[in-house]
Amino acid sequence: MNQNDTIVALATPSGAGAIAVIRLSGKDAIAICEGCFKSVSKSKKLSSQKTHTIHLGHIVDDAREIDEVLVSVFKNPRSYTGEDVVEVSCHGSNYIQQQIIQLFLRNGCRMADAGEFTLRAFLNGKLDLSQAEAVADLISSDNEASHQIAMQQMRGGFSSEIAKLREELLNFASLIELELDFAEEDVEFADRTQFRELVERITFVLKRLIDSFAVGNVIKNGIPVAIVGEPNVGKSTLLNALLNEERAIVSEIAGTTRDTIEDEISIGGMGFRFIDTAGIRETQDVVESIGIKKTFEKIEQAQVVIYLFDSTTFKTQCNQFKVELEKIKNKYPLKPLIVIANKIDKVDDTLLAQMQLEIPEIQLLSAKSGFGVEQLTDSLLGLVNTGALRNNETIITNTRHYDALLKALEEIQKVKYGLDSGLPSDLMAIDIREALYQFGLITGNVTNDELLGNIFANFCIGK
Repeated sequence: MNQNDTIVALATPSGAGAIAVIRLSGKDAIAICEGCFKSVSKSKKLSSQKTHTIHLGHIVDDAREIDEVLVSVFKNPRSYTGEDVVEVSCHGSNYIQQQIIQLFLRNGCRMADAGEFTLRAFLNGKLDLSQAEAVADLISSDNEASHQIAMQQMRGGFSSEIAKLREELLNFASLIELELDFAEEDVEFADRTQFRELVERITFVLKRLIDSFAVGNVIKNGIPVAIVGEPNVGKSTLLNALLNEERAIVSEIAGTTRDTIEDEISIGGMGFRFIDTAGIRETQDVVESIGIKKTFEKIEQAQVVIYLFDSTTFKTQCNQFKVELEKIKNKYPLKPLIVIANKIDKVDDTLLAQMQLEIPEIQLLSAKSGFGVEQLTDSLLGLVNTGALRNNETIITNTRHYDALLKALEEIQKVKYGLDSGLPSDLMAIDIREALYQFGLITGNVTNDELLGNIFANFCIGK
């Protein structure tokens, strides 16, 4: 892993825009930029300027002027990567961006790999590994909840909690290892009562963090909600009402939606991914049959199911609706199910009362007018446990962290068993070392090139 060269990349999204930012990092970053930069103050040299300063001038290739730019200088170690960093703010033309990057490449830079700036920040001790991963989560956050979790992790909330546990366990591990050196004297340096209390506390924290992954995972990826029901009951209209835009196809022809349509919105800071599916019914239409098959596939993938029916057909199809509901409940007993009677603006109060009597959990809705949509959004939010988020507790969203926590808990439980069973110190020491190893994998105390490659390969270029 070469950290001695200077890297360059576009730090803003590719494509034309008003402004683009080109970032350089490495020991020659300032010198390389200085060789291509002509300040409006003729005598100004970037290398002699203070850190965290901005300078107006032009990027030039010999006598050819490429663009008027602002150059920001960040000197080590007070930079994002811990190295000398230069950021060139130029006009957002694709041509200008490429001309400047190619100029820097010809003068000694190398194109940065995906996530290499953040990788260097980690290797130079500016971030631990979980904080570095939170950078990618922050970039990809698209709702308030996922943004809040990423910010908390980037500030070190999760890693500091793990680091504290690891330090306490490491202290006891040192005492256990010391006992091995004096095995013949049969002495105990580690107070077993205090050690047992520590193990209990670590177990409690690990279980809480592991349990938080269920919430964290849906917050990060969005909560999939399948909207199902008979054809032409208003599923597409409901989707449009929820999205507040004409995203789905709406018509009076039964079976118009022959494929699934997905879109995502934020409700109360939580991301919900609504899936409008083909209706559930017996049909001879081959294409529609494929759509109905996909409906059940989408219910399988969804975490919440909305069953929608047309209230104007309730008198003639009540039994059929009940059969469909029972089919969904029996097939997916653990999935939250919200039952909605749509088009209530077209029926009288007597029929509304009958529907509520026959199906007590029913919610009344007019997707066309928007009546009942707010109640539906409240119901959806009520299905998500946001208590930990409101209390600013640490929430796990990363699968790698979740896996390491599970393995650490397994080793800690082995240590607990060893304490309760009076196992020799040398056997307990093996399990303690493995628990410490799993803690280290989370924060980056333990790394290898393969692990770092897998993590940072998922970053965008320029970050």
